[in-house]
Amino acid sequence: MRKIRDVLRLSQGLGMSRRLVGEATGIGKTAVGEYVRRAAVAGLSWPISDKIDDAELERRLFPPTDTASCAARTEPDWSHIHAELKGRGVTLALLWQEYRAEHAQGYAYSWFCERHSEWRKCISATMRQTHLAGEKLFVDWAGDTMPVFDPTTGEEHRAHIFVAALGASNYTYAEARWTETLPDWIGAHVNAFAAIGGVSKALVPDNLKAGITKPSRYEPGINRTYQDFADHYGCVVLPARVMKPRDKAKVEVAVQIVQRFVLAKLRHRRFFSLAELNAAIRDCVTAINAKIMRRIGKSRYELLETIDRPALNALPTTPYNYAEWKRARAAPDYHIEIAGHYYSVPSKLIREMVEARITSATVEIFHKGQRVASHAFSAVRNRHTTITEHMPSAHRRYAEWTPAKMMTEAASIGPAAIALVEAIMKAKPHPEQGFRSCLGIISLVRTYGSERVEAASRRGNDIGATTYSSIKSILQNGLDKAYANSKAPDGPPIRHANIRGRGYYH
Repeated sequence: MRKIRDVLRLSQGLGMSRRLVGEATGIGKTAVGEYVRRAAVAGLSWPISDKIDDAELERRLFPPTDTASCAARTEPDWSHIHAELKGRGVTLALLWQEYRAEHAQGYAYSWFCERHSEWRKCISATMRQTHLAGEKLFVDWAGDTMPVFDPTTGEEHRAHIFVAALGASNYTYAEARWTETLPDWIGAHVNAFAAIGGVSKALVPDNLKAGITKPSRYEPGINRTYQDFADHYGCVVLPARVMKPRDKAKVEVAVQIVQRFVLAKLRHRRFFSLAELNAAIRDCVTAINAKIMRRIGKSRYELLETIDRPALNALPTTPYNYAEWKRARAAPDYHIEIAGHYYSVPSKLIREMVEARITSATVEIFHKGQRVASHAFSAVRNRHTTITEHMPSAHRRYAEWTPAKMMTEAASIGPAAIALVEAIMKAKPHPEQGFRSCLGIISLVRTYGSERVEAASRRGNDIGATTYSSIKSILQNGLDKAYANSKAPDGPPIRHANIRGRGYYH
């Protein structure tokens, strides 16, 4: 009021222009003109009577609004306005236009915005943020756990509580899990989406180790399995900033609600299985979602159906099949180790870094984004699963040898070679242990020919020299020549304790 008096004194008493009055008082010339206009309307001129104090001067210059006309104006339904603002592309200006279309004598836009702002200050803190319909699902673990007792031993196990909340409707989901590890984290997400009946555009978790490998405000590292899950459901992962709980305030409040109205309510009950505990949690959460929220006038379930559900993406046709990812380097034997079992990769990838996608049924191996191998998962430790096509050509040829093929190759040489191969394989606990000796004997055909190898085999059978080195020595020293022209017996040799044979005399 003191400055207004100075404005009236300088403008009316001294006749100064609005610009000069504004420079002298530090008030804009537009405001100066408004004060002068109000004084003229109120019938005030300089000098102002001493009987008019500051309070009276303010009353005359700024008379109160017509309360009767304000009361006659229709008050907007602020709960409806707030719910409509969650829709994509809906603005306060658009809602004001719709309001004035129905109520021509309603509030002007500035008063509409001001009254809406005052209304927002009165509602609960969980509703102050504006979240678009179907945009975000906030997820976290509750700090408290619930005891579950073994029905046989009575041993107590602690179950961890997963909590999720939709941003727009506050619809809440809770579930008990044995651990906070990655499999339980992903499994709880799958069940949450199924309970909601749709998929949000984004997931907002905390920076837990199971889901976030590298906490960062700008480029957070997402666990490969968590990212694989998000890709399957067509959503993105937007971790909250480190030490910024307001980024996920929705689920922070949801956790408090679950702790007060679920865990506290069930604290005196004894549960003997995780399924029994989850059934009780489900009943409590259903009651929470059905309860009418103060100031909003609707329940979480009603808001889910009217706001979030129409904007959610559809669930995929097949549920997510949990898979873990592991980086490994192919060993010189072109195998990688997964849970104690060894799986082959193409031999050209020896010493290359590959990625394995591991499910309960399969192991898929990728190199630079391309799948290079797929195996059935095996829980047998210290064993190998090898695909023939992954072997080098030399290894592949060796792997193709079987006892039947070995006998076929020996038959192409002669009956003595067959008898020699049989004797070698029978002498070993496992026929495969004699493969190397048999392969060596068969390979001698390339150097000495079938006839000489057959003759050497006949001599080796007679003297009991059934090894690769013995047959090779016979050929090198020409000892097979004495058997070259001899005819093989028509039948198998007679075996008897009283018959020594020629080998006895050598």
